[in-house]
Formats: sequence, structure tokens, C-alpha cells
Amino acid sequence: MRFLADMGVSRSVVEWLSSEGHDAVHLREEGLQRLPDPGVFQKGHLEDRILITFDLGFGEIVASSPQAVSVIVFRLRNARAIHQISRLRVVLGQVLEDLERGAIVVIEESTHRVRRLPIGES
Repeated sequence: MRFLADMGVSRSVVEWLSSEGHDAVHLREEGLQRLPDPGVFQKGHLEDRILITFDLGFGEIVASSPQAVSVIVFRLRNARAIHQISRLRVVLGQVLEDLERGAIVVIEESTHRVRRLPIGES
């Protein structure tokens, strides 16, 4: 799978995803740390990447867009890199099919939720 990590996500997450065989990049690696959210969303769409973020605003962008870009949103109190990786490792295997079809996945401390896209359709 192809991933794009937003600024709040540790670069260690990108390194871990790459070590697991995924194509993962971080905005900072590409000098795009100041890219506004709509630009990040557009980049994800154009490159067919799943966005990984802590920014809740992406849920709203996805919900109002005709483009189906999957998003993983971390809602973690413990935002340390090792914890981000730990939670992603547990959840990713359970949601890969949803992400391929288009979904928003919210990862919390001990649970996760999946909302398939487009929102409002079954």
C-alpha cells in the first residue's frame, strides 16, 4: 500500500511502514511541511496514497469531497512514535481491505473505528 504521513506523524512510522514493504513518504521528506490540508489531500489523491494524520480536519475534507482518499486518523493521548507504530501494527491488518476500497479509520488508544467512503452511502 501507499501512504502519506502528515506532519504530526512520526517519521519512524514511515520507516516502519517501509520496512513492512509499503511505499510510505512523509511530507517533511518532500519539503512540504507547510502544505495546507487541501493540498495534502490533493497530493494523496493524485498519488493514490492513504493519508496518516492526527488532524481531525481531514475527516471533514474527505466527507465533503467527491474524491475517495482513505485516511487514518490517530486520536492518541500517547503520541510517542513507538506507540503510533504499535497501534498501527495492530489495526492495519484488520482494515487493509477497507482502506483499499476507501475509508476513514480512526485509531484510538485501545480501539478503532472504520467509516467506509463515500460517507452516506451503504
